[in-house]
Parts: sequence; C-alpha cells; structure tokens
Amino acid sequence: MSKRLRKVVFPVAGLGTRFLPATKAVAKEMLPVLDRPLIQYAVDEAVDAGADTLVFVTNRYKHAIADYFDRAYELEAKLESKGKDELLAQVQGTLPRHVRAVFVTQPEALGLGHAVLCARPVVGDEPFGVMLPDDLILNEDGPGALRQMADAAMSADGGVIAVEEVPRDQTHKYGIVAIGEPIDAHAAPITHMVEKPRPEEAPSQLGVVGRYVLPGRIFELLEQTRPGSGGEIQLTDAIEGLLHQQQALAYRFQGRRFDCGNKLGLVRATLHLAQRDPELAPAIEAFLRTN
Repeated sequence: MSKRLRKVVFPVAGLGTRFLPATKAVAKEMLPVLDRPLIQYAVDEAVDAGADTLVFVTNRYKHAIADYFDRAYELEAKLESKGKDELLAQVQGTLPRHVRAVFVTQPEALGLGHAVLCARPVVGDEPFGVMLPDDLILNEDGPGALRQMADAAMSADGGVIAVEEVPRDQTHKYGIVAIGEPIDAHAAPITHMVEKPRPEEAPSQLGVVGRYVLPGRIFELLEQTRPGSGGEIQLTDAIEGLLHQQQALAYRFQGRRFDCGNKLGLVRATLHLAQRDPELAPAIEAFLRTN
C-alpha cells in the first residue's frame, strides 16, 4: 500500500451477552480494565498507528461509547475550578483534538463483514484498519500492534492480518490461515483462509485475531460475499477472495494479547496491568500470596 493508514473501523454493535447482566446497561467495550474502558486502549493504539478518523460501527441502542468520547463540559468545568488538573487532562484526553470520531449504525447484526461494510461511506477506497476492542494487545516495550502492521502494509500490495498460534482444539473459534514462505520473523503471505474450521480440517493453528489492515478493494468483495459460518457475512470469506487478486500477509505482532471477550480474559488483563502499576503492585502481590 502506498497510502499511510488514516482511518480505523471499530465494529462495536455486539450485545456482549457473555457479560450479562452488566451489559444490559453498559456496552461491553466500556467495561473497565483497571482504570480505563476497553475501547480506550483500542483507540490509543489506533492513534499510535497514525489514525485521525475513527469509525465506530454501532447499533441504535448503544450510546455509551459516543457519550464517552464527547465533551463533558460540566465535569471539565468543575475539575478546572477545583484545580484538579491531572483528572481534567485525563477527561479531555480520551480523544486527541486532531482525531475525529464518526458513528455509523449497523441496522442488523449480520456479522463482522457486514459491520465493516457499513463503514464504507466514511472510509472510501483507501486502506484502513479494523480493530476488535475485545482483543486487548499490549506491547509495553515498543509500538502497538496496529502500528507494526501499518508499517508492514506500507510495503505490501494488499492487506496485513494479525495472527497468533492457537490450540488445535480451539480452531473452531477463529479464522485460520495457511501461509507460504515467511518474508521475515513476523510476516508471511497467506495462501488460504477458512472461518472457524473443525480441528481436523484446520490448515494450521494460526488464528486470526482482532487487528486488520485492509485495502479499500475489500468493500467490493464484501458486497459479493454470501452469508457463511453462522449465517453471517464473514470478513474472513472476503479476505479469502482478496487473496486471488492481491497479497495479504499473516503478521505475528510483538505484544501480549488478552481475550477480553470473556470474563477470564478481562480478569487476566486487569491483573496484568495492576501488577505493573507502582502504586497497586505491592498490594496485588500480597493479595495473591495470601489467597
């Protein structure tokens, strides 16, 4: 891709049923990991990658994400009057001033591919990122996963898909890729993709996780994609079609992934960050030793 990534799509229309009853009132992307909601970590990673337009694909009932990134004038004024500058900076820093948030409604829950297609009027025909906030990826010693992928995409004529090794008995939960000869320690061309195969049919144990850098051409392919696994329009199926026209790379990112789409992953991510907080770490370590 010759263009630098500027736009990132966040499919956030899901109902978060694994976290009911909390998600009856709170969007799952707003669930906190330590002191910030999941969506904030994803947005920070997108901005780190150079994005200045964030497209949130949501449903008609979820307003919390839009409220979170909107200005809270009364709260800001109160914090400013009380001299609480550090808290004021945190409230105002949810979204940098040069970054705009655009909200698009997905009228029906027709799958990830359909959610991405809903963002087409905003994205246009340029390369863009897709981030699933459920997948929290932390790389404390370097650039975020999406920036790593955006850098790789600059020299790739196609797309870049984040992957990691998954247990053989878990392949039915992921899109699985087969790869060709590696280009380097992180990237290899994808030769085939299949959505949620049974373990005995999986072409590898490389599972697709929630980061993509895709060319605008993917929208035309999504329009032609018929419902697949689960009766939904799968992004994986459209990417499989892309492979016949352009190269797409499987990318092993630097960093640690937490699957915060389930309770255990959310707890693990919270503990991981708490143990790295100078103020919390001693108390957390003491608690873990005595319980």
